[in-house]
Amino acid sequence: MLLTTLVSALLWWQPAAAAPLPPKVAQTGGYADPCKLYGAVYLERDPRRRGFCSATVYVEQQEAFANLVVFQEANKLFADKAGLWYITDARDFADFTVLVTDNRSFADFGIYYTKVRSFAGCRKD
Repeated sequence: MLLTTLVSALLWWQPAAAAPLPPKVAQTGGYADPCKLYGAVYLERDPRRRGFCSATVYVEQQEAFANLVVFQEANKLFADKAGLWYITDARDFADFTVLVTDNRSFADFGIYYTKVRSFAGCRKD
């Protein structure tokens, strides 16, 4: 009985170490820097899964209001800089999961899709 109490006390005094965070995402279910979003991206439309997403974005109608200009790559290997996204259909194979919202006030930042690869990139504010 005494040994069980001592072990419980030691476990109480020494909390478990937190797991390290992934290198690209600030925190799970949190805000990701728009300048670091590239690679395979899964676009989530269900707002109930917001906690599992790296960021929440709003698709802007004009490039002037967007924080990130996105070009959709056809090959995952070429999506290697900010704004170059390979849109994947499988959530498990994506580097990032991004929630797309219709309400600008719920979004972390805005994106704009471009048809020219050289225009893709992050806007420094």
